[in-house]
Amino acid sequence: MKNRKSIFTYVLLIVGVIILVNILSDRFFLRLDFTADKRFTLSKATKNILDSLKETATITAYISEELPSQFSQLRRDFKEELIEYSNRSKGKIMYEFFNPNKDEASEQKAMEEGISPVMINVREKDQIKQQKAYMGAVIKYGDKKEVIPFIQPGAAMEYSLSTSIKKMTLNNKIKIGFLEGHGETSINSMVEVLQALMVLYDVEPVNLKDSTLNLDKFKTLVIINPKDTILPEYFKKLDDFLATGKSIYIAMNRVNADLKTVSGSEINTKLESWLEQKGIKVNPNFIIDKSCGNVMVSQQQGVMTFQTQINFPYIPLITNFAEHPVTKGLTSVLLQFASSINYIPKNNNVTFTSLATTSEKSGTENPPLTFNVGRNWQEKDFPLSKLTVAGLLNGKISGEKNSRIIIVSDGDFPENGEGNNAKKIMPDNLNFIINGIDWLSDDTGLIDLRTKEVNSRPLDQLEDGTKILLKYLNFLLPILIIIIFGIIRLQYRRNLRIKRMNENYI
Repeated sequence: MKNRKSIFTYVLLIVGVIILVNILSDRFFLRLDFTADKRFTLSKATKNILDSLKETATITAYISEELPSQFSQLRRDFKEELIEYSNRSKGKIMYEFFNPNKDEASEQKAMEEGISPVMINVREKDQIKQQKAYMGAVIKYGDKKEVIPFIQPGAAMEYSLSTSIKKMTLNNKIKIGFLEGHGETSINSMVEVLQALMVLYDVEPVNLKDSTLNLDKFKTLVIINPKDTILPEYFKKLDDFLATGKSIYIAMNRVNADLKTVSGSEINTKLESWLEQKGIKVNPNFIIDKSCGNVMVSQQQGVMTFQTQINFPYIPLITNFAEHPVTKGLTSVLLQFASSINYIPKNNNVTFTSLATTSEKSGTENPPLTFNVGRNWQEKDFPLSKLTVAGLLNGKISGEKNSRIIIVSDGDFPENGEGNNAKKIMPDNLNFIINGIDWLSDDTGLIDLRTKEVNSRPLDQLEDGTKILLKYLNFLLPILIIIIFGIIRLQYRRNLRIKRMNENYI
């Protein structure tokens, strides 16, 4: 009888503790972040933005209820993020959750606010059906409004929230100028880049031929893939721009690959000569890398023609990055026909930082050359390692003020194309150029948030021994844990049985 009362008391105590913990957790929010990239910890940039709020911002999350587990997790994560925003802002961030799937009127309200539904797959009674779901948010600050139409599960929510709040609090956006007039890639061919930049910047085309042009209004100039010769007087304008402490971002091709004629040639625009005067030599060569992308090749077998993907070392997959804000969080950038970069010091007042390099097994080939898609590549074809493909020049480059130049030896990596040839670029290709322009133009620190989530950790980049170890560990560890638990439980029951057999046991 006494044992029953004790058990009943313990049960009541445990239930009481659980209820108390739930009450306290609703009042006091605490979240421990053990992720490698601290994706669930508010960054310094976000804290500064929240501390500078002069008015109350209202965030309405339009997220459907009763969704599959991976999407219901999104709702919980987003709510926890908003709680942290509210706590940090001392009440300047107000939030509410709204279920658009409740009825037709609720759906209509969500769509009027700019939140469109997405179709997701739901498994029900061994069948997969599609369900309409809403996963967006609307942020209002004063008379301004920003819409996050879709919150990607697993993406960096902090970047979307903080940039939207920052955009509404800005009175005057920083201006970024994209050079044109020398065959540069047009802004319309870089849709994803343009969309990402326009969140915080005003983007304008710049033609150095314009005699009325005032470069002082721009914080950064961007030069993407010029194809025609640039005249000396235009380089004088660029030097004067750097002398005022401004920055330039350059993505250029030193070689050209014509896949219709399967031939490669050298490109000269005089931009390479201007950079060489500052110590940056972009070599007229084709980088080859064992870590590379694929191309589709048509193969004939009898009367049948089929497409096959083969490795093409002229498209290096870059996975080696410096510890720098421009490359923080990047995992893989795919370049097309890149060239190696060397730095030859010409000025003691400047420093050069290699931002991205090729793999341990790479090499170079000089034009003119003919591409052999079916070539049988050997280990000896890759005698070099860690060739620089992107770098940063920092210091008194021109004049007495510190300025900066970022150079990437591939002018095609940020391009989407136009019309029927338009395509999406790799996420880290976009992050690479936006991070660079952000770092040159903005000092708020929002650059750190874009790549805060881990995009990919591909197994094919690991050593064979490591892959085998992870494979067996993933398979055997759960079994091992169960066996160990069974042995401990068996021993415990055996000791208990022996104890009960003891004549002194009560």
